[in-house]
Amino acid sequence: MEVNQEKLCTGKADVSADSAYHCSACHDDEEWSSTSRGRAKSRSLSASPALGSTKEFRRTRSLHGPCPVTTFGPKACMLQNPKAIMHIQDPASQRLTWNKPPKSVLVIKKIRDASLLQPFKELCVYLTEVNNMIVYVEKKVLEDPAIANDDNFGPVKKKFCTFREDYDDISNQIDFIICLGGDGTLLYASSLFQGSVPPVMAFHLGSLGFLTPFNFENFQSQVTQVIEGNAALVLRSRLKVKVVKEHREKMTVQNGIEENGVVPTNIEKEVGKQIMQYQVLNEVVVDRGPSSYLSNVDVFLDGHLITTVQGDGVIVSTPTGSTAYAAAAGASMIHPNVPAIMITPICPHSLSFRPIVVPAGVELKIMLSPDARNTAWVSFDGRKRQEICHGDSISITTSCYPLPSICFRDPVSDWFESLAECLHWNVRKKQNNFVEEEF
Repeated sequence: MEVNQEKLCTGKADVSADSAYHCSACHDDEEWSSTSRGRAKSRSLSASPALGSTKEFRRTRSLHGPCPVTTFGPKACMLQNPKAIMHIQDPASQRLTWNKPPKSVLVIKKIRDASLLQPFKELCVYLTEVNNMIVYVEKKVLEDPAIANDDNFGPVKKKFCTFREDYDDISNQIDFIICLGGDGTLLYASSLFQGSVPPVMAFHLGSLGFLTPFNFENFQSQVTQVIEGNAALVLRSRLKVKVVKEHREKMTVQNGIEENGVVPTNIEKEVGKQIMQYQVLNEVVVDRGPSSYLSNVDVFLDGHLITTVQGDGVIVSTPTGSTAYAAAAGASMIHPNVPAIMITPICPHSLSFRPIVVPAGVELKIMLSPDARNTAWVSFDGRKRQEICHGDSISITTSCYPLPSICFRDPVSDWFESLAECLHWNVRKKQNNFVEEEF
């Protein structure tokens, strides 16, 4: 799977002094010579144009992000960064293409929803019998009595490949993913792939459907278009999270009976560190848990302490997650293509603590404050909830593995339609116009 894009950095590749560069987004078709103002340059630091024609999607100005040109005036330029972790591209240039025709598809169905049984069966029959594809389904989906006892669906079910979450690794066996349900199915699909994620096609068969742009009525033609590579993509950035916990083991003190006859007590002994890593699509939530005390956690950015959160907790979210918990906590809503990380306090005990947006790629670190009265709890997209104690840390940065979500129309139209349809954004009665009096 490839995405046509204009890269903002060139890595370690040098460009010859004879070559010319131009920014089609900012300078139209004007070409800028590498020997401007009579001063010969040893190399060009601008981005090379992406493979394939970009004229079909060219704009006079990029919708977001800085200009791809990285030279400023006759002498200044931006230092090349071979460790760049992401590229900013025009959303209109993000198109799906297949290196080889897709053969395997993962179908994710919302559990415990009887209304999805018939769409699930129709989709699986179409994929296996019409398109001759290999269908992967989670084992617990087939344990539903309505599916297990359906004799007509039996021949189709025998062709499935099944897997179990946290037991079977299917990351290198799936060409693309189809989700049937609400936004939770997309979050679940993200959690199954801790590395590169196949393209995801999500059908709106749940309650909200902010991340699921497709309707199921015409699923045959829509799936066919995706298989043929006729689709737009929105690259939803994810967070790479590392949790380091001081592993403590409760041990009984030997010969611990004191003079007053107290029985042996349990003590905690440090026996090493436990490290866990997660890929998060929506948000990382650190909260006070069941404690009645305020949470008290320190937030570091690239090693510098920026603030201490005193309140119910803090949300660290992606732009995709900005319309979820962060929006409910008062944050702004950000388009998924904007490279950013949001920090949103939950009921802070300070009137001036406003949500902030920091650049994608920075490293955030969250730890309990030394004088915190209680522990904290952390969850990742609402899953894997666990306690954070003194000495533990949570490191968060932008993942280099985004989730490529297939669009119904394009990244911009789909997002604004979701705002209007799901959140009723800026919906109000219009003012009446003045009636002109006739004389």
